Amino acid sequence: MTDLSQGPRISVVVPVKNEALNILPLVEEIERACAPLSPFEVVYVDDGSTDATVEQVLSARATRPWLRLVRHEASCGQSAAVRTGVHAARGPIVVTLDGDGQNDPAFIPQLVAALADPQVALVAGQRVGRKDGAYKKWQSRIANGVRGRILKDGTRDTGCGLKAFRREVYLRLPYFDALHRFMPALVKREGFRIAHVDVVDRPRHAGRSNYGMFDRLWVGILDLAGVWWLIRRRRRVPAAQEIV
Repeated sequence: MTDLSQGPRISVVVPVKNEALNILPLVEEIERACAPLSPFEVVYVDDGSTDATVEQVLSARATRPWLRLVRHEASCGQSAAVRTGVHAARGPIVVTLDGDGQNDPAFIPQLVAALADPQVALVAGQRVGRKDGAYKKWQSRIANGVRGRILKDGTRDTGCGLKAFRREVYLRLPYFDALHRFMPALVKREGFRIAHVDVVDRPRHAGRSNYGMFDRLWVGILDLAGVWWLIRRRRRVPAAQEIV
């Protein structure tokens, strides 16, 4: 059993909406993957589900003191759910993954290990063997290609939900809808490095996708322009220390 008396080492944030059938299988996988990383906590953020998602998380929590639940009264979107989870997190390192089972928690230790370098603030999973349909993969390739050429963030797949990052750095970033898809560029803007880990994509356990619309380039074009502007307007970050 993980000892949270001194606070968790890592916080795993899982945004979910109508994923009742996927809760217990994923919680069990996260538990196994994070056992070597104890103490840890898992924060589920329910984004206004209308099925039995909340009941399933509460049932799983009955025997898992490290499992927490935060709920949005109404659906606010995936970025908002991630942000809610990060604010609720008590660990200095946050890991995010999608709640549908497509992101394999077995990669969590590898992501966390890559943060051992103090100059690295974000480790981004890069999906291989994607299980999405051909149309969605085509949309994603175009969006990622255009984003990469404009922002030069060195990341081929920002849509992967599996990420590990330093909580304090995330909280510096400007918040807007779809922030999670522009994190590499914004973290680099803060003067930190990005690391990448190839992760194997899986079919979802059950149900259908409730998120993913921001894979479409034309939905995020204004956000892309805004992030480009932020990067262009960045000034040198001062290195300051108090003289005593």
